[in-house]
Amino acid sequence: MTIVYRTATPPLDECLDVYRACTLGARRPVNDRERMATMFAQANLVVGAWDGDHLVGLARALTDMAYCTYLSDLAVRESHQRQGIGRGLIAAVRAAAPQATLILLSAPQAVDYYPHIGFTRHESAWTIRPDQPVHRETP
Repeated sequence: MTIVYRTATPPLDECLDVYRACTLGARRPVNDRERMATMFAQANLVVGAWDGDHLVGLARALTDMAYCTYLSDLAVRESHQRQGIGRGLIAAVRAAAPQATLILLSAPQAVDYYPHIGFTRHESAWTIRPDQPVHRETP
């Protein structure tokens, strides 16, 4: 198997197939085509991992190319996991923005994967979900 990494957004249906073929699909709005299309249209760095004509993995990121890159999705078909494809996708993202610090929020199932390949845990990340209000400061 020879995997080729290409920096370009694959067709949406192929991307959705990858999400559905791995655990990330359960945490992304894969049944909302419009929202998924917007997610890809607004990401400024997408890398696909191809086994011949078959998309087997992808990385979707937002980056300023100089300081930070947020790797929002790293998806590899379960049938192709544990073959270095995730690592290859991460390497391709880093190569596209070599000066930028790579940042991600890990899926619960992957918390042990990222330290294994060189990521450092960061204890001060914070999130606000779309349905949560921003609270006013209290004096």
